[in-house]
Formats: sequence, structure tokens, C-alpha cells
Amino acid sequence: MTESENRAIVAISLMAAFADGDKHEREREEIRRIADGLARDSLHLPTLYQDVLTRRMTLESAVAELQGQESRHLAYEMAVCVCDADGAQSDAERRFLDRLRQALAMPAHAGVEFNQMAESIATAPLAGAAAAPSTTASDAELDKMILNAAIMNGALELLPETLSTMAIIPLQMQLVYKIGKTHGYELDSGHVKDFLATAGVGLTSQYLEQAGRKLLGGLLGSIGGSLARGLGKQAVSSGMSFASTYALGQVAKRYYAGGRELSTQMLKDTFERVMQEGRSLQGEYLPAMREKARGLDPSKVLALVRGQ
Repeated sequence: MTESENRAIVAISLMAAFADGDKHEREREEIRRIADGLARDSLHLPTLYQDVLTRRMTLESAVAELQGQESRHLAYEMAVCVCDADGAQSDAERRFLDRLRQALAMPAHAGVEFNQMAESIATAPLAGAAAAPSTTASDAELDKMILNAAIMNGALELLPETLSTMAIIPLQMQLVYKIGKTHGYELDSGHVKDFLATAGVGLTSQYLEQAGRKLLGGLLGSIGGSLARGLGKQAVSSGMSFASTYALGQVAKRYYAGGRELSTQMLKDTFERVMQEGRSLQGEYLPAMREKARGLDPSKVLALVRGQ
């Protein structure tokens, strides 16, 4: 795809992120930071971010830049995933996706199956996850569970399909849920989302960052995507999913083992520190991620999130 098509897809994704008008200021700041971080000489995303916020770029003008069928298809898929990243779509998000479908001249039935699949992944119940270790689980057992989850999400990051990228957040939430359960806490999705947000992990912004890096690195696309490219260009995303999953697991382990006594600032600071540790481990476990990716069936992502 061309640079202008990449720019248009990112713009549409940003519009989708703000479609419900209900983003917390903290999440908006994360999205702005991501735009800064994804910028490169040929694609100045901070300016694009401002163009979207001030409506200098409209949905229709962004769609007009999409010349190929692949780019149009991918733009719709990414918008759906952005809308679903923090849970079930709101009425405003559904209206936005309807507008996008019309602007793309998609038939009314087009994208319905993908939309339903994305929503099912986003709303998969935490209790449907694979069984948590017992409350007598040792630190070593929990560490192994956290590492396996980080390797799985790192493997999903290598796959080109948009739904594979989307599955990372629900799996992170399930990891926190299982760790809380081992310490006697029966958590709901609201609590887990608050935990992630307090640690500094926005749901919409994390998906945008993961998918944006893959898109701009030429790794993302349901039609032309290639696992071989993902295996060869892991540095594009810097193993972010491995590191963030590892950090969330380790911080959750300390937080719930300590009776949820960490302050908001301590939780955030601890997460940042352990993120650095996760990044340093990424290279060591890259072969395991690659091997896991080769064995993953993208068509069974929903079953994976459901723990089946």
C-alpha cells in the first residue's frame, strides 16, 4: 500500500478511536503519544492527529485516498477493532462504522461476519478463560504462567491478521483475572480494565499502537499479510506485546499478593520498571514466539480467547 493509503487508514483509525466521544483524557493523551511515536519522515502523524481532532480531515476525504480493495478492506477492519478494543461497541461507534461502510461503498451485508467476530473477542467473559492455578500456586508457577502468556501475545503480534492483534488485550485481561483469582480475588472486567488503566495501559491506545506499528511496517493485512514477513521484521514492533504482557503479569502478581496496597503512582512506576525488564527479555524469547506463531491458526483466535 502507498504512504497516502497508510496515512488514510491511520486517520480512519483515529476517527474510530474518538467516535464515541467518551474517551478519558488519559486515553486521549496516550493516543497522542502513540501518534508521536509512530511518526516518520514520510508520514507526520502528530499533524495527522491534529487534522483528525480539528476535522480538517474528514471521513470522506480519508476514504478518497484509499485506491485499492485491500486498503479499503483493511481500513474497515482496523476501525472495527479500534471500536471494539475497550469492549462492546457503543451506539455512536456503530453509527460511525455504518458511515464508514457507506463511504467505502460496501454492501450492507459486507463486514458483518468480521464485526461479529471482533465483538465476540472483545466481550469474551473473563471466567471463560482457561483455569487459573490454585490459590497455593508458587511464585515459580505464576512466573511460568506469565511468561507463557507473554510468549503467546508476542506470537500473536507476529501474525498479519487484524483479529490476531485484537486478541492480545483480552488475553492480557484474562492473565490479570487469573492472577487475582490465585490470591482470592474474584475480579470483573471493570476492575481489570481499571487495573490496566492505572498501570498506564489504555485499551484503545494499545491496540492502535500494536496495529499501527504493524501497518506502517508492512506486516498488517488480512489479504496480503505474510507470517514470514512478521518473523523477519519483529523489530518493527519491538516485541511490545511480549513486554507489556510480562509487565502486567508481574505487577498484578505483586499487587494482589500484597493485598492491593500499592498506590496509583507506585503501580504505574512499578509497571514502567518491569516493562523495561520485559523489553530486555524479548530477544531471549523471540525464538519461542516465532515457534508459537508458526503453530497458531488465525481462524481460531476466538477459541483461543475463550480458552478452548
